[in-house]
Order: sequence, then structure tokens, then C-alpha cells
Amino acid sequence: MKKRQILPVLLMAAVLFGLSAAVWTGGRSTFSYSERRELAKFPELSVQTVLDGSFMEQFEVYAMDQFPFRETFRRLKAEALFDLFRQKDSHGIYVAEGYASKMEYPLNEAMLEHAADRFQYLYDRYLGETEHIYFSVIPDKNCFLAEKNGYLSLDYEELVRSMREKTEFMTYVDIFGTLELEDYYRTDTHWRQERLSETAKLLAEAMGVSLHAEYEERELKLPFCGVYCGQSALPLKPDTIRYLTGDVLDSCKVTCYDSGEPVEIPLYDMEKAAGKDPYEMFLSGTRAILTIENPLLQNGRELIVFRDSFGSSLIPLLAEGYETITVIDIRYVDSRILGDLVSFEGQDVLFLYSTLLLNNSMALK
Repeated sequence: MKKRQILPVLLMAAVLFGLSAAVWTGGRSTFSYSERRELAKFPELSVQTVLDGSFMEQFEVYAMDQFPFRETFRRLKAEALFDLFRQKDSHGIYVAEGYASKMEYPLNEAMLEHAADRFQYLYDRYLGETEHIYFSVIPDKNCFLAEKNGYLSLDYEELVRSMREKTEFMTYVDIFGTLELEDYYRTDTHWRQERLSETAKLLAEAMGVSLHAEYEERELKLPFCGVYCGQSALPLKPDTIRYLTGDVLDSCKVTCYDSGEPVEIPLYDMEKAAGKDPYEMFLSGTRAILTIENPLLQNGRELIVFRDSFGSSLIPLLAEGYETITVIDIRYVDSRILGDLVSFEGQDVLFLYSTLLLNNSMALK
């Protein structure tokens, strides 16, 4: 073989050897901040794991997670699929009208049944004597984006009908009409707090409470690259987080009970705002049980809200109408022990859940 023919072969071999060596010996990241998930760890190497094949199976996953320049290759692949091959989505995420969203389809009746079973359990065990129990479904942005842009989406009317049928012990509050596409972040699943005043007022009115407070918008100076930026690997333009302040919100005392002891936390957690998921600035993100106390009000009214992450930005807006709001996320606390942690007596109760959670509800305990 001629020298000029050997050189490319040697170069290619060196590249392949170098990449392989890097996978085996390179620095091992434990977390992908762009995808917001744990990365695979190097599998256990033993005679047993080699013989039963589990080592190679786990090593394949590890190699894909720890491949050198992985983020660069992910972005190149995503851009090629969208721009060159005109593929409509990347990892199930599509972009339309400047908004990124994950296709949520089809409707999963088994998941709706599981959610309804969890709600029924809470009612039977704790809420049987409660007079005022409300339920509201939060539509994800696909409700306003998917079908008109040629993407598959949930049957939202059927989802609501099915959940109402399964939860007849609750009064349903329809908030769909208060929302539109612009109420959601372009790069993330969640809605924008500064656009939720009308939604909060509708919920409050249904529960017999009036909201009149005026708020001032403040802007988080850090860019917000939502969850779809990393998951799609596309160069999406970051969002801006805006949050509301005012006399009521500034006076609220927020207490978290996740450690077993009361710990005061900020309404807006600026450390979380600078972290891996800035949306977690609202009520400090994933918390099992917390309370919001409004010292400016003495009307004797209390509210319990069972919620997912969408509630973090909306629930503070309800504080104007209640002395105390107890916020519970049963993804992070077992429903069977709630009676030891929370008093259920004389409060209004609101179940506030997104279609994304209801259609994928196995996390509810």
C-alpha cells in the first residue's frame, strides 16, 4: 500500500483509538445540566457481570453518556435532522411558532385511572368531612400548539371528561379559557407567573375568594434555558423569567417541613434561580410539604393545595385570599402518612394538576 494511502488509515485508527481510550479513561461526569438528568456510571466489572452480559449492556449506555464532546455531537445531530433532513422532531421535541414542546400522545387511561385512585384515597382517608373540594386541570402548551401545526396531541376534552367522571366528589374549575400559548415559556414545560393573574382570580372566585392585589414585575437577569433546550440539543434562544412582587407576596412567610422540622424558606429562591433549573426559584422547587402564611389577612380561611410543579408559580398568587395555604406534592411524600403531618379540618381543598402529570401519573404516591 502506498504511503499516501496508509496515512489516512493510520489517522482514522488514531482517532478511533483516542476516542475509545477517552471513554475508558476520561473524566466521568455524573450529571448532564443540559438534559437535567443523572448520567450513567461505569458499570461493575467482574467475572459474573462479564459472563451474564450485564457489563456490556451497561457499558453501552455508559459509553453513550460519557462519549467525548457529547454535547457538540448531540447539537450537530439535532441541527442536521431539523435543517438538513427536515425531520419534524428531535428526541420527541418539536419547534413551532417559536415554541419548543414535547409531543404528548396518546391519552393514557391507565395513568388517568391511577391519578384518580390516588385522589380518591386522599378523599376517603382525610377529606370525607370536607365541604369545599375543587379540582382544576392545567393544559400543557401542546393544547395551543400541536394540532394546528400538524403534530399529534392529547384529546384534552376527553382527558377532562374522564377525570371529572372519576372525581365526582370534587367541583371542577375550568381554567382553559384563561390561558393561551404566550402564557408559557418558549423553551420549557411551565407557564409564566407574570401572566397568571386572571387564572388565579378565576380559581379564587370559584372557591369564594376575591383577589384584587396589584403586583410589580421583576426580571431575573440570568437567561432561562428551559428543559427543552437540553433535551432537543437545539440552539434555542433562552427565555426570561419574570416574577411578581407586592405587599402581600413580600409579607408572606413560607415554611418547609421536608426535614421533619419547620424551616423557613424564601418565596423566591435566588440560589435556585442561579442553579440548574431556574424555574425552581418559585417556592424552592421540589418540596413535599410547605405552608404560605399571609400575616396581612385575618379572615380565618385556610387552603390545602395538592399540586405538581406548575403550582409553584401560581399558588403564591392565591395567598391574598387565605391566612394559610398548605402545599402538598404527593410525588415526594407518601399519602398514607399525611395525617401525621397535616391537619385536615375546615380548609378549602384544591387539586391542581397539569395534563402532563395526569397522563404520566405513576409518580403520585
